[in-house]
Amino acid sequence: MASPYSKDLLLTMYRKMYLMRRFEERTQQQYGLGKIAGFCHLYIGQEAVAIGVNEAIRPDDYMLSGYRDHAQPLARGSHPGMIMAELFGRTGGYSKGKGGSMHIFDIEHHFYGGYGIVGGQIPLAAGMAFASRYRNEDRITVCYFGDAAANQGAFHETFNMAVKWKLPVLYICENNRYGMGTAISRVSAEPEIHKRGAAYNMRHEAVDGMDALKMYEAVKDAAAYIRAGNGPVLMEANTYRFRGHSVVDPATYRSKDEVEEERKNDPIPRLMNYILKHKLAKESEFEAIEAEVKAQVDEAVKFADESPEPALEELWRDTIVEEGEEDVRPRERVLGVKVDKWPSYPSGKELKVTWDLEPRAQAEKADKDAGLKG
Repeated sequence: MASPYSKDLLLTMYRKMYLMRRFEERTQQQYGLGKIAGFCHLYIGQEAVAIGVNEAIRPDDYMLSGYRDHAQPLARGSHPGMIMAELFGRTGGYSKGKGGSMHIFDIEHHFYGGYGIVGGQIPLAAGMAFASRYRNEDRITVCYFGDAAANQGAFHETFNMAVKWKLPVLYICENNRYGMGTAISRVSAEPEIHKRGAAYNMRHEAVDGMDALKMYEAVKDAAAYIRAGNGPVLMEANTYRFRGHSVVDPATYRSKDEVEEERKNDPIPRLMNYILKHKLAKESEFEAIEAEVKAQVDEAVKFADESPEPALEELWRDTIVEEGEEDVRPRERVLGVKVDKWPSYPSGKELKVTWDLEPRAQAEKADKDAGLKG
């Protein structure tokens, strides 16, 4: 049976997934060499989620994540050297090295940050989606969070508002089965996190997060549903991290046998096997991609190494935005590349709300249907 996917799409997905993997492996190496400090969380094993999402949405859709946030901006098109420089705490990073591993932020590619507070991005995503609806945009906001974040109070408070106001937001729970070192089934009364959407009358579904194409199809369908004005979606991507919670985590809470068994389901060779099976590419093409990516990651490390450390006076800069101050465009600042397509947004003064936040007639009907009103 012929594949419904083009060779270009499949090889793009493979290349980006391979880039994520090799970038993260080098990140761990550089951490061991003392070039990266603080907390550092790797995405190894979860690449199918990020690539399936990125290829299914539009480049101008908004995206937020948690602290495991190096790979997702790579999928969006962020500069690998500038991400690595950010991890190194160097001025060539997206935030001049001030954000570090857990706070990658690339406005040019509509990636609005990783957040170190567990679940902190969940209400922020609702705010961005609210702004989209207020501006009558057809953009959606994608919000990644981990399984442990589903037990935060902000999760429940936000979901109620998101559904009530039909906000255009796709919540993706990357369930890698362990919140730090504790299995989700040990701390959650309902370990199938997507089912929690039912309590808020939110569309919800589980997807194989180790399969890039299943993620792609699920997100494409969910994005169309959201763009049509139907409100938010909760998607649980069942995935698995092959490394510890962070670089320094020995992951002794799970057996080697378990990890080895899960590695048989590695999403990268899984996609490669699909492409080869459908005869859409030759092994030599994969070898060329892998050599190219290796060189790209080598260059990213070199770029970060050669990027200067921030001057002491930088400590007092960028703490507030002065009135009339222009946006700093990181690639222009670091690489001298002219960035023409910089995001711009209405001030809000020229906009008028065209929808009722809490339609009275709708609320009264809901009360009557629930038997709360005669």
